[in-house]
Amino acid sequence: MALRPGLVRRFLSTSVFSSQSSAFASASASDANANDKRAVTPSTTLFVHGLNKRTTSEKLQEAFSQFGDVVHARVARDPATGYSKGYGFVTYATLKDSEKGVKGIFLKGG
Repeated sequence: MALRPGLVRRFLSTSVFSSQSSAFASASASDANANDKRAVTPSTTLFVHGLNKRTTSEKLQEAFSQFGDVVHARVARDPATGYSKGYGFVTYATLKDSEKGVKGIFLKGG
């Protein structure tokens, strides 16, 4: 499937690890009050890029299901060729599973 280290990113989130969440939440609260912006909450959806053009949604789900309960996995496809555009999305059932997925892919080395 050709996942390489450093290619998994948290989608719409700023904190991957729970130990950082509390520090981020307190910092965000003061920033949010100062700038009237809402704090970004962690998401169970991961953005994955750098995929091989022949990667399928099934293979993406198979790769990430080793680390937790994958609810949905989708590879973006080029409508003309049917091949992967090189990125996709993986949705886990819980935040803990998504954290395990990120850590697992980084440690596995893709």
